[in-house]
Amino acid sequence: MKTRTKNILMLAAVVVLAVFPLIFVQGEFGGSDDAAEKLIQSIHPSYTPWFSSLFELPGETESMLFALQAAIGAGFIGFAFGFFKGKTSKPKSQ
Repeated sequence: MKTRTKNILMLAAVVVLAVFPLIFVQGEFGGSDDAAEKLIQSIHPSYTPWFSSLFELPGETESMLFALQAAIGAGFIGFAFGFFKGKTSKPKSQ
């Protein structure tokens, strides 16, 4: 299989993986913090939190920032793997 064909197939797979959840997942994406808060309120209705957030991010901004953090981390790890792989595969000059 040619490199061009592989690249096109990988790009198509990435697009499908990105679009699939947007089409088939209905409702709002919730975080684990919200789920934990709801569970605590259902178990112990008189519970009051010790403190609250300094500011609330609108909409899906929090999820976007989390995804950005994950992407930056993955990029850094990928760069490190590539750098060290390239460093070990170089012929040593005498």
